[in-house]
Amino acid sequence: MIAAVSLLILSVTGAKAQTPAYKNPSLPVEVRLKDLLGRMTVEEKIDQLRSDADPKVFLKALGTTGWGFIPLYGLRGTDPAAEAKQINEWQKIAQTSRLGIPVMPYEESLHGLIDKGHTSFPQAIALAATWDPALIHQVAKSIAAEDRSNGVRQVLSPVINVCRDARWGREEESYGEDPYLQSQIAVAFVSELEGAGVVTTPKHYIANVWDGGRDSNAVEISDRSLFDVYLPPFKAVFAAGSRSVMCSYNAMNGVPCACDPWLLTDVLRGSLGFKGYVVSDWGAASNVMDRFQVVKTPAECAAALVNAGMEAEHPTVYISRYLDEAVSKGLISMKTLDQAAGRILRVKFEIGLFENPFVDPDKAAAEAINPEHTAIARTAAERAMVLLKNDHNTLPLSADYKNIAVFGDFVNDPVPLGGYSGTGNVEHRKSILQGLKDHSPSVNFNFVSGCSIGNGVVLPVIPTSALQTPDGKPGLKAEFFNNQNLEGAPALTRTDSTVDFDWVDEAPSKGFQQTHYSIRWSGFITAPEAGDYDISGTSDDGMRIYVDGKMIVDDWSDHPATTVLGRVHLDAGVKAPIRIDYYQNTGEASARVGWKLSSQGDMVSQQAAQAASSADANLVFVGIKEGEGSDRAYLNLPGNQEDVIKAVAKSGKPTIVVIVAGGAVTMEGWVDQVPAILDAWYPGQEGADAIARVLCGDANPSGKLPFTFPKTIGQCPLYYNFEPSGRGYDYVNSSGSPLFAFGHGLSYTKFEYSKLAVTPHDRDSRAANPGLFWVTFDINNTGDREGTEVPQLYLYEETASVIRPLKALKGFQAVSLKPGESKVVTLALTADDLSLWNTSLQRELQPGTFDIMVGSSSDDIRLKGKLEVTQKMFGEKIPEHVAKK
Repeated sequence: MIAAVSLLILSVTGAKAQTPAYKNPSLPVEVRLKDLLGRMTVEEKIDQLRSDADPKVFLKALGTTGWGFIPLYGLRGTDPAAEAKQINEWQKIAQTSRLGIPVMPYEESLHGLIDKGHTSFPQAIALAATWDPALIHQVAKSIAAEDRSNGVRQVLSPVINVCRDARWGREEESYGEDPYLQSQIAVAFVSELEGAGVVTTPKHYIANVWDGGRDSNAVEISDRSLFDVYLPPFKAVFAAGSRSVMCSYNAMNGVPCACDPWLLTDVLRGSLGFKGYVVSDWGAASNVMDRFQVVKTPAECAAALVNAGMEAEHPTVYISRYLDEAVSKGLISMKTLDQAAGRILRVKFEIGLFENPFVDPDKAAAEAINPEHTAIARTAAERAMVLLKNDHNTLPLSADYKNIAVFGDFVNDPVPLGGYSGTGNVEHRKSILQGLKDHSPSVNFNFVSGCSIGNGVVLPVIPTSALQTPDGKPGLKAEFFNNQNLEGAPALTRTDSTVDFDWVDEAPSKGFQQTHYSIRWSGFITAPEAGDYDISGTSDDGMRIYVDGKMIVDDWSDHPATTVLGRVHLDAGVKAPIRIDYYQNTGEASARVGWKLSSQGDMVSQQAAQAASSADANLVFVGIKEGEGSDRAYLNLPGNQEDVIKAVAKSGKPTIVVIVAGGAVTMEGWVDQVPAILDAWYPGQEGADAIARVLCGDANPSGKLPFTFPKTIGQCPLYYNFEPSGRGYDYVNSSGSPLFAFGHGLSYTKFEYSKLAVTPHDRDSRAANPGLFWVTFDINNTGDREGTEVPQLYLYEETASVIRPLKALKGFQAVSLKPGESKVVTLALTADDLSLWNTSLQRELQPGTFDIMVGSSSDDIRLKGKLEVTQKMFGEKIPEHVAKK
């Protein structure tokens, strides 16, 4: 409207100046883009490819040449309104640049905007465990509203790496092991955000978890496996509207993913039909030169990236500072530069950023605490929980229980949120123990300490009397640094009486920053008696402890509050130098250092057994250490958690284990000793209340596993959709079958399946959708509780030109039923569902017989049928093929 009025005024006054075409929202995007590129200098185009969070780097360019992207992690400690105001300020500066090109502010929004005060929904893997795309639409719509109102116009999510190895530390961020489930959940997520004008960035492209479950290690993969398993979720989200994609750190088949033209151009823009722009994972651009060493100079590296099809280096200007040199030397052509800048600018036009760069801070504040979002977060948490085991109907908890022992040291802290999480709405995010007490105030929930997630138990805090600063004062010298690496001069120095801090949502000192800092405590420790001492470091995030010059605790990584144990010999009355290094990245922060004489032995299990024996029932909450950079060599519960479970189970009282984690755990030593196991995942800010409601029966669990739980670590990688073996599946000393299969999940009620039928659709619909069949069956709730079941449709092609998985998920639906109620479920099969990638890498529908399997999980098949596909029905091939190398 403003542009139209301006044109009218100019016409009436006879002025020669006209509104530039690129500023006219009524014109097609391609017309506007061509006009803008024609007006831009080389420097202006290059700056569109750049990203940085430091105003010292981008501020001048923002107001002159324009700037591409601003990551917002520097604002995570501010409230929504303040963040919105700052983003508005940057957009105002961008409007003063020569061409007034808006900047793209971006953030992490994996399961809610990571910034302070926003709704934290259940972790991504928990969302996948709902197996309910309709519910994911509600979650994503809420997330989009908070992102958009805050001024965030791009999010670095979702994570859609198909994970077939449970050792990967980032499995919690993913949607599991199956490409079909991944695709359905991801499409529901991205369609809502893109529809709200928030650019989604699915990641990591491609296959960045491989041998040993190790993140970003080199990948060797066949093209057919790539297209059959790992690429389908990406193709699905591109079709659903994702306008950006993040390349992965790793190399694939000998070529870094960040500079592979076959992967980033031929496949991405050819076979997958991607239209948006590619961004690098953090440091993936520099890896090409620094780690993989396939280029010699930074300018050559910049050219290799852009020429291959990467548009923007995230998050900082490192390799991209050499774009000018690469262009001036002719390493990047003007045509390629225009193409790269154009892909970014096209998206800025498409989402209306030129016309609507500003947001209302008051609306940002209101959306962050929207009660509808809170209600959806609680529903999602309840629906995500997976009842793994429930012998003798141990759950829900009996109303007769009046004294319940609760184990798990983290139950006293705010409910864990998982990786890439903010704080959530702090007023909603209570501890699990408080959630239980609030739900059942008449029950005595007796918390028993000592069940630790770390490599040792949380020990008594080292008292001030045992500590001395370098200048002889009681306590330790504390030096605070405005960075995470203890670099430079300390910004604050003080004396702390001991190390025992829990900064949930505050800075460690008045006037000091709330995130991205480090602390060093130093001085002397004096033992009252000689002996070997266990020293425990409990921290969120990293901690290292040195005694007498020897490092005895090394836990230098991002993670929730975790305890690590070290041991050192101390002589009575003799001062030994002690140094404690700590850093905090984002989210919560805590630091605690304890000790005890090793000769005192492990009293935790004895105390646990005693408390369990006097209780009516026992709840043992357990977790793991995982996340980015925290892949696991073992899948058993860390710390002393398994010892506590076994000690509690021996009491003979009902024992329920609740897993609060994002990955699988093995249970060899205790699974047969407990009657009930509930996987609560990282349930989001409303998780404490949701856990209480599920345990007490006010909510009926309906979640299904999005990945396989192995029995032993030696089975990994283990996944349900494996191909036929030339011999067998078992080991000489272990079964090849899982502990809990993909799709597994029990309920407090029972469901009966019947009346399977497979029929072609009517002729008219079949003409519009070649190959469409209907699979129908009945489900009846035969129990006495309302519940939700997720029936799953699996296929196996009996004869094909290439071997096929013994089961492949091709459909599912969440079905809610009242007691005694029955419903007819109808699932569709398309030509694509029945097709395969043949030996020529063509997508082909081959005649043959398909086994139809419908069940409650991949290994709990209730109904079986067959489908005969003839060439006459469908023709020979689907017109799709892989871009040639």
